[in-house]
Amino acid sequence: MTMRAIEPSTGRGVPDQGVSEHGVAGHEAPGPGTPGLGVPELGVPGLGVPESGVPESGVPEPGVPEFEVSGHQGTGQEGTGHGQRAAVAAVAVTTAVAAPPPGCVLSADGSYGARLAREGDSLFPERWTLDGPEPYAVPLRAGRSEDPGAEVQPMGDGRVLVRRPVDGRHAFALLYPTGPGTGEVPLGAVVCPDGGTRLRLLPPAPCGRRAYAVAVGPRSTALWLVAGGAFGPERVAEIPGRCSGGVWLDRAGRMLSLDRETGGRTKAVVVDLERGGEVSPLLEITEESDDRVLLADPDSGLLLIRSDAPSPGRGRLGWGVLGSTLPVRFPASLRLPDCAVTPFAVQPGQALTPEGCAVALRVDGPLGSWVGVWRPAQRRMHHLPAPEGWLAGTGLWTADGVLRLPCATPAMPCGVAVLNPPGPNPPGPERQSERGRGEDRREGPPEGRKDSSEKPELPSPEGESMTPAAPVALRPVPLREAPLGGL
Repeated sequence: MTMRAIEPSTGRGVPDQGVSEHGVAGHEAPGPGTPGLGVPELGVPGLGVPESGVPESGVPEPGVPEFEVSGHQGTGQEGTGHGQRAAVAAVAVTTAVAAPPPGCVLSADGSYGARLAREGDSLFPERWTLDGPEPYAVPLRAGRSEDPGAEVQPMGDGRVLVRRPVDGRHAFALLYPTGPGTGEVPLGAVVCPDGGTRLRLLPPAPCGRRAYAVAVGPRSTALWLVAGGAFGPERVAEIPGRCSGGVWLDRAGRMLSLDRETGGRTKAVVVDLERGGEVSPLLEITEESDDRVLLADPDSGLLLIRSDAPSPGRGRLGWGVLGSTLPVRFPASLRLPDCAVTPFAVQPGQALTPEGCAVALRVDGPLGSWVGVWRPAQRRMHHLPAPEGWLAGTGLWTADGVLRLPCATPAMPCGVAVLNPPGPNPPGPERQSERGRGEDRREGPPEGRKDSSEKPELPSPEGESMTPAAPVALRPVPLREAPLGGL
């Protein structure tokens, strides 16, 4: 069987110029670049902030302001996002659990969002515009119902990329509104005839002009440029081993972190896209540990990781800083019994102060999901009830510490809940109470308000359904021999 990539304009077959061992056809990957970037080496360490292991109660903090929700009101049927339902995860956070996919995908700058919405039995892409005075959604029905296995991703110009899998063939197209209709620009397809190969989109690139995907085969992973190239999908690199995850380490979209499994162990590596996909080690705490990168902030260098180095066989959340020489830390405050904890957003704009960055975490417990807010410099996690209709696992921080959570309900199909969690130096009880009363604002009916002193309001089964300076190219080096005693 001949494997090939399909040109978007003519549909004619393009002879494969380099078939990977997992059977993904495409263009020949560029050769490796000259070794050595000539820049300072980069470690993956922590700042050494002491952790006392303060136990967490799992109760929302008193005095935290309630949500301020803005968006379009509606009375029709809610467009429930594909993958929006928060799975009830009765598992310990100490295991390396894969959280359910987020209910919405946001562009790197937070201007747009995209999701698969449902209307009856039909699935269709929906674009959210979030950078205006009021969020609004535009349905992008392309005359068909999308497959449940399809993926969508917003581009920086407002178009929405869609991946459509059909019998081992993954077709890509860009959708955009055209008055009452939907325009579509076919981009071509990637053929994966091998049943063991899985192709998925990577998180949106920071530049907003390109989109990437990985095709994971039995022994290697192909990295594809699926949008933003010159001639349809282009294979960028072939990486030995099976790769998962995907985190951008810089604002230019050059350095990509992937979690590569080889020899029965998973280690985070970095792929340099400007050097033909040159691969370097990024995180290796011990030779026998599984070390993954979950989230990164290019401004401060803060990394959120999961590793079983401190407790073999049980993954734990930790944090480190790119460029530091101190070891990764594994705070006790990130361990919640019988819950899966997944970071999904880091506060940007905190250059040189990674310990002050606010991190938003999705917490999935036996009865539902809520929001956790944590900072490396603090020894506790603040627990906040999730707003009604939250597209779980989706959110964006502003530079001044405001957390924006997309949500969708039948009454408000497109809205954003605004949270003002406690800052790095929270006020005392009296001032905290006054601030809570002063900032208690919400658009909508009074009966929809929640008391922040109550436990997180967990959804019922029926309710489960929201030019910078050029970055320096850093050379990561693996972290070894981290002091793990007493953790």
